[in-house]
Amino acid sequence: MVDADEAAGRTGRPKRADARRNQEALLDAAAAVFVRSGVEAPVRDIAAEAGVGTATIYRHFPTRADLIIGVYRHQVEACAEAGPALLASSPTPYTALARWIDLFVDFLVTKHGLAGVLQSGDAGFETLHAYFLDRLVPVCTGLLDTAAAAGEIRSDLSAYELMRGVGNLCIGAENDPRYDARRLVGVLVTGLRRGQ
Repeated sequence: MVDADEAAGRTGRPKRADARRNQEALLDAAAAVFVRSGVEAPVRDIAAEAGVGTATIYRHFPTRADLIIGVYRHQVEACAEAGPALLASSPTPYTALARWIDLFVDFLVTKHGLAGVLQSGDAGFETLHAYFLDRLVPVCTGLLDTAAAAGEIRSDLSAYELMRGVGNLCIGAENDPRYDARRLVGVLVTGLRRGQ
């Protein structure tokens, strides 16, 4: 699959800022529809959510697989970019970590909605898990290391372990209204504090 960013790079023309914003809005809308209605939701529902025509979606994402991959990569990038921004804007590194984990939980809710499709054997999906780890483990490591260096949290947990634990706590939460994954993730993150 060649996405619009790769195509723009080959032609030497960067994508216009408004075109990037429009594509990001489309991907956000697709993610929202996928969470609500599943990845098989009609393209017209995604178009309505994004405020565009279906032809616009097909122009950017010719197949459903392209759209799913686009949503997944967009959300990984948003999570990756949020880490340093939260460190810069939060009152403490621990607060930045807790806020980032909250965003990570939001991502996981969408990711679990995509899980069946992502494990379908489609060649386009095979590299997504490695991409996820390559982009997000270093961000989480930076947050953990900064909070540990500030003396706010214990330093004996790796980013991979924390992310895996959070992921495991989120499994199935969308199907059980009695289970509050975010609450249990909060307990886990609180447990990182020194002296806990």
